[in-house]
Formats: sequence, C-alpha cells, structure tokens
Amino acid sequence: MALRLYNTLSGKIEEFRPLEDNEVRMYSCGPTVYDYGHIGNFRTFIAVDVLRRFLRQSGYKIRHVMNITDVDDKIIRNSAAAGVSVKQYTAKYERAFLEDASALNIEQPDLVRATDHIPEMAQFIAELQKDGFAYRTDDGSYYFRIAKFPEYGKLSKRDFAGMEDGARVDVDEYEKDSARDFALWKAPKPGETSWETSIGPGRPGWHIECSVMSMEELGDTFDLHAGGEDLIFPHHENEIAQSEALSGKPLAHFWFHVRFLLVEGEKMSKSQGNFFTLRDLVLKGHKPSSIRFLLASVPYRNQLNFTFDGLKQAAVSVERLRNFQLRLTSGQFPAGSTPNMAALARETADRMRAGMNDDLNTAQAQAAIFDMVRKVNAAMDAGQFKKDDVPALLASLQSFDELFAVLKDDDAAKIRSIVEWARAEGREQEIGKDLLETVGAQQHSDAEIEKKIAEMEAARRSRNFKVSDTIRTELGANGIIVEITKDGARWKRK
Repeated sequence: MALRLYNTLSGKIEEFRPLEDNEVRMYSCGPTVYDYGHIGNFRTFIAVDVLRRFLRQSGYKIRHVMNITDVDDKIIRNSAAAGVSVKQYTAKYERAFLEDASALNIEQPDLVRATDHIPEMAQFIAELQKDGFAYRTDDGSYYFRIAKFPEYGKLSKRDFAGMEDGARVDVDEYEKDSARDFALWKAPKPGETSWETSIGPGRPGWHIECSVMSMEELGDTFDLHAGGEDLIFPHHENEIAQSEALSGKPLAHFWFHVRFLLVEGEKMSKSQGNFFTLRDLVLKGHKPSSIRFLLASVPYRNQLNFTFDGLKQAAVSVERLRNFQLRLTSGQFPAGSTPNMAALARETADRMRAGMNDDLNTAQAQAAIFDMVRKVNAAMDAGQFKKDDVPALLASLQSFDELFAVLKDDDAAKIRSIVEWARAEGREQEIGKDLLETVGAQQHSDAEIEKKIAEMEAARRSRNFKVSDTIRTELGANGIIVEITKDGARWKRK
C-alpha cells in the first residue's frame, strides 16, 4: 500500500509519488524569528517532521528545505523598538527556535534565510514586472497584479472575481477574506532597515521570499510544500501566483497543511492567558518528549485540543514505552521462541504502516504499538515469553520510534538547558522543585548510578535493608527512580 495524502490543492486524498525517481523534494515554511515559537507552531513542525521521517522510512531520499523568515513587518517593528539591528534581533530567536526544535527531536532541514537572497528577490520582481505581473508605485514599492493571474484562489478555493481592481495592501498579514494586489517589494520608510538592489532601495514582502528560495533550492516545480493551515491564504496563495506567473509551471505537486490547535478548548491567545511556548511548558515541569508525543498523537488534519491532563497522559505513555523497551532489552527470558509473538510483531508493523499510509494517521500507529505493549507484557507476566521473541518485537518498537522519536531518555539534559536559559533571563522563580530534581538526575553518570545500584543490591542480599533503603532514597532524591523486579533492580532517570 502506498502513501495517500490529502492535497489542499485538489481538495482530495491522493496517492503520493515523487515527480522524479525516488527523491522527494519538499519545502516547508519555517518560523518568522521575531519571538519564541509557541506550541501551535511546533505542532506544524512536528507533523512535517513525522512526514519527513515516514517518507525516509518508506525508502525515499529526502531533499527538505525550510526557510527562516528573518525580515518582515513584526521584525522591523520589534528590532527598532529594541534599538538593535534586524540581524542582532533575529539571531536570538533563530537560535532559540533551533534549540527548541532540537529539544523536540525535530530533524533539521536545509535552512535558507530571507536576508541571504535579497538580490535574487529583486531580480525575480524585475522579471515579473517585465511580463506585466508586477507594477511599481510612485514611492518605489512593487505590487503583484492579481487580475493578471486568473487562477488566483485555486488553493484556498475562494472566488475573488468581484474584487476591486487595483486595490492594494502593503502589510505582510491582512484579513483572511481580503484579496488585493499584494506587496512584492516595500520602499524604505524613515528609520527602517533596507537594502540597495537593482530595482531600488527597500525590502522584500513576506510572500516573495518563499517563492524565490523554494524555486532556487528545489526547481520550478517540486513534490510537496508544507505549512500550517493559517498559511493557505494569503501566503501560499500568493506564492503560487508569483511563482507560476513567472515559470508557467505548477509550483508544488502536493500542498500539505496542518491544523492549528486549541488549548483547553479555546483558541490560543496571550489575552486568554493560554499562550504557551515550549519553554513555558518545560518550566511548568513537562518533558519535551511528552510534549512531542502529545503534539503528534492526533492526525495532522484533525483539531488537537491541547490540555494539561492530556500532557500528563502523554508523559505516562512515553514512560510506558520506555519501560517496555527496558524490559525487552534487560529481562531474563528462557531460551526459544513463541510463534504468536513473531506474528504479533508482524501484525504491529503492518498496522503501523497501514495507519501512516492512510494520510499519516498517527493515532492508528500509536494504537498499534500500545496493543503490542499490552499483549507482550501480559505474555511476560504469564511466563509465556522467550528470549528469541525479543528481536522482532524490538524492531517494531524501533520502527515506531523512527517516526515518533520519544524512546531515548534524554529529557533531563534538555530541561537543564532551558533551566539555565530561564536563570539567565531572570525567570528563576518559575523553576519548580520537581524540575530541579529532573535536572539533578542528569548530574550523575551511568557508571556512578550502576555503582550505587550494585551497592544497594549487595545490601539487600545481606538483608541490610536499612542501608539498601538509604541508597534508594538518596538516588530518588537525585531524580533516579529504582524499581525492584524479579530480575533484579532497574533504574531510570526521572
């Protein structure tokens, strides 16, 4: 069964095939680096990451490019208010975005930055003007003439036939039901950052940036363009108009859009007090792995209601998977194999792939792996599990983690980095005691912990339970959880 994806352009679920050979060329809209990324942003980035991982798992070679928007209205306004250059202002937030993406185990695409491609944007606009698709206004700005592109609206499925001819908008974000000639190039205003180019001084409009960079990196037509649902109109509609007006070819074969989320049933907004960045959630005591798991748990085209109860359940789910992996790899099982376990491993792998092939149904993939975990744990508890059953089941678990990336227990190191940032930013009062315990778990090496565990077990064998309990309590105070099983002591970081 091949991958079938919803294509926003056609409005249908279609079989996905690369345009050429076995390589997928994909472009995704990255962050506008004017502030810290919020969880709505990261839901989109995680969905694109899961898609990328699944395409690779399916045998495709991936050429994935993502832009960093490091000049737009908000950046110009905020950098001026802060009294720093655009480059200084955006460097901080670009670095934060990349750190947050790494904390969420999002693989880094090839990055392109708008400010590195200003001359190419100017040349692109000059060619649009030559072909009659762009015009210059008296102040030196350039606009795209929508009336010249009759297919305008084909992505968002809106009818703009009755729009006012010649009406213009020069801001990067505008009302979602508005269609007016949009700015390709903005003439400089007093005090604003600008560039000298072949079409005069100024700076690019937001929409032209992605058209130029995607076509430069991936060609006039590529396989897939991805982003959040809020970008369908006007941003992606305008990209199509600019790009296809110049090339005469379709910009992207598939358009992949991720729904934004609700927070506790409400639209996320600062005024509602329910606006959260990744860093906010970590300082509240939540692990990056739990956040990733929750954001990936609902299929990308469905509304995700982000709740703190859901986040706690995600943490339980991740721990269940990690404990299962530990039980598989460290358990003492009798020799031999059990035919029904091999069949279960095959069935799980097939169910996960079928779910993912069905428009990236991550919920089905998660259900398949947890069914496997439940059945295998029951077999282990009943003594009906053998040593040679491990490899196939472990392979299914690892196949799951190639997509969801939550099994590696490295949360403490990531949390410590955010705690250090919070201290530097004067937010130390937000760092909870439980969070410091989690950070403390990373202060001890595996070898140090193993030595303590050995001492604890030696004390237990000699029935010196006071010493054994003291060591276990000491480890617990440092964020090391010790479990006593019939196979001996097992430990994990909090």
